Amino acid sequence: MADDHTHVQEFFTARAADWDTRFPDDGPAFATAISALGLRPGDAVLDAGCGTGRAMPALRAAVGPGGTVLGADLTAAMLESAVRAGRAGSGQLIQADAARLPLRARALDAVFAAGLVSHLSRPGTGLAEWARVVRPGGLLALFHPIGRAALAARHGRKLTDGDLRAEPNLGPLLARSGWRLASYVDEESRFLALAERTG
Repeated sequence: MADDHTHVQEFFTARAADWDTRFPDDGPAFATAISALGLRPGDAVLDAGCGTGRAMPALRAAVGPGGTVLGADLTAAMLESAVRAGRAGSGQLIQADAARLPLRARALDAVFAAGLVSHLSRPGTGLAEWARVVRPGGLLALFHPIGRAALAARHGRKLTDGDLRAEPNLGPLLARSGWRLASYVDEESRFLALAERTG
């Protein structure tokens, strides 16, 4: 997106109020991706770049009442929309930079990140930060409710070999950041890369 947080916040603040109405049919895709993450009752999970908190009810259902669900987003307006949508009841919302989290090391079992990695100015830094806060063997899901080609077409651009989320680029980036790519799906209806915390 951009190197400075101000630009990111301005972009998402302008879209926060109607974000959910722009993408009303994504709920089942979110639920399927969260199911693939394999969360267990009692787990602690972060929704990184949670936006309006669309994933949080499904994350809460996966970890149960004894689990921990955190939603972190840089943009206050997105978090306010999450509260208005009633999603604060599914977990704790915090305003934070996903690449500098106010969490102790190895505090989490998993990170779920929908549509976020391509918005990070330094994706490797963000991925390394998520590795810091996840226990060894913990999991990461990089998700988008449509595939890379469909997303590029939506934005009026062509898919290139340099795309960060292309498997030949993403695998090595994850490996350098403390993760091992475990599975990779890029189809018309979804993008889902699952990785395991190494070390």
